[in-house]
Amino acid sequence: MSASNDQTRTIRFKIKRQDTHDSAPYWQEFDVPYRPNANVISCLQWIAENPVTVTGQKTTPVVWDCNCLEEVCGACTMVINGRVAQSCSALIDKLLEQGTTVRLEPMSKFPVVRDLYVDRQRMFANLALIKGWVPIDGTHNAGFGPRESQDDQDMRYAESRCMTCGCCLEACPQFLADNDFVGAQIFAQVDYFNRHETGKTLADDRLETMEMSGGINDCGNAQNCIKVCPKEVPLREAIAAVGRQTTFHAIRTFFRGKK
Repeated sequence: MSASNDQTRTIRFKIKRQDTHDSAPYWQEFDVPYRPNANVISCLQWIAENPVTVTGQKTTPVVWDCNCLEEVCGACTMVINGRVAQSCSALIDKLLEQGTTVRLEPMSKFPVVRDLYVDRQRMFANLALIKGWVPIDGTHNAGFGPRESQDDQDMRYAESRCMTCGCCLEACPQFLADNDFVGAQIFAQVDYFNRHETGKTLADDRLETMEMSGGINDCGNAQNCIKVCPKEVPLREAIAAVGRQTTFHAIRTFFRGKK
């Protein structure tokens, strides 16, 4: 394609909008000038500067969430052409291989605040639920910590890449807007902290949470989460590990005579 054609080419965006959290959604379309190597965020920024639909209707700028713009913060998750993804790393040239229109929708598993911006608080609340932290007694120098195996270090490093973006939960058939299932994001973090030699002091508390409604037993093992995780967190291995840990914990608890 010649440079002159690039200058006149436009990309059609079909965006699902919602003015308030309880109002009805509707669709609007925008034409955005084509730029090589553009991503979805840069196109949304252009629409924010030029909020005029393809019919010439002047409207309000589209609202979305973003922060780092380098696939680290997880804030810009949305459904792009029917697949949940990070909009900062969704390149227009790649999306155009799927068709001439780019369709944007908010995640369906979280409450919509406005347009493409959703409330992901549930994920952070679930991290508190499983005590997703390493307990320490003060901040003084306690000397060298306990040794960790290389296998545990490698697994924990891979699990630490999770950025709480919600892609795995959006793709999960068990995670719904109105249930208490915690999903793969939490399973990976339970395994992450339970592998930590200091963090595992809270392992029993985490595994008791995993035994409750919404825990590991509610996982249908669809493994959709694995296909959409932008950071390639080893979710399959984490789910299996938490399943084993929870089973062993339940057996130990039973023979100890504890409820």
